[in-house]
Amino acid sequence: MQSWVNGQPASALASLKDRGLAYGDGLFETIAVKAGQPLLLDLHLQRLAHGCSRLAMAADHTLIRSELLAYAQAMGEGVLKLILTRGDSLRGYSFTAEAQPRRILQASPAAAYPEAYGAHGVQLFDCATRLAEQPLLAGLKHLNRLEQVIARSEWQDPAYAEGLMRDTSGRVIEGVFSNLFLVRDGGLITADLQRCGVAGVMRAALLAHAEQLAIPCQITDISLAQLRQADEVFLCNSVYGIWPVRAFADLSWPVGPLTRKLQGIARTLLDV
Repeated sequence: MQSWVNGQPASALASLKDRGLAYGDGLFETIAVKAGQPLLLDLHLQRLAHGCSRLAMAADHTLIRSELLAYAQAMGEGVLKLILTRGDSLRGYSFTAEAQPRRILQASPAAAYPEAYGAHGVQLFDCATRLAEQPLLAGLKHLNRLEQVIARSEWQDPAYAEGLMRDTSGRVIEGVFSNLFLVRDGGLITADLQRCGVAGVMRAALLAHAEQLAIPCQITDISLAQLRQADEVFLCNSVYGIWPVRAFADLSWPVGPLTRKLQGIARTLLDV
């Protein structure tokens, strides 16, 4: 399906002066689409609005929602990517309040991951690339993804489905394209994303459901020692749902009951 730029079909970026191209000045959302419906849309748009507020980017969120719904309906099935840039500017980092954000919608086929990832779990690669600590950008799904690009280039072995990323202080943060949860004594632990990392939509959904089910949750700093002590470990994102983690370095975990319970919830949310 052809991409849209500002609500119109387009095959190329309308301007080479776009700040998203020049500086990574913008945000994006990756949204699963089933039967013409964008899944977890409210959570995606909440994160986008938070990012726009943090970056002082004036966007028409009613229009964005309308275009997303129309594009998803035309797609039918697959993965929809929304890129929101600050728009055009003259040379230089400074921007003006008159800058008009540019909305780019792209369609891709549904992700085709091996069923074994969800059924039996995955092995994590130990990434050497560290996440820089920048509280102003922490949690945002901004367009500056070079840390993830470099981290993903570290392995080609298909035995590893994902990579584990730590920050420059050695704290366990997330996967390259997923959030990470530990299970310990029947409760959930996930990383505090106040310094770095992406506040994932599926992460938010699982935390909300855990609260409803009275499952204890901690959002805190995670050390490698805590990872070693976990009873279960799993990854999540808004496209594949939940993958149990069965191995990392010299560590291994079973696919435990709480992981399976939450995996069922994620499948319901994504209708998979």
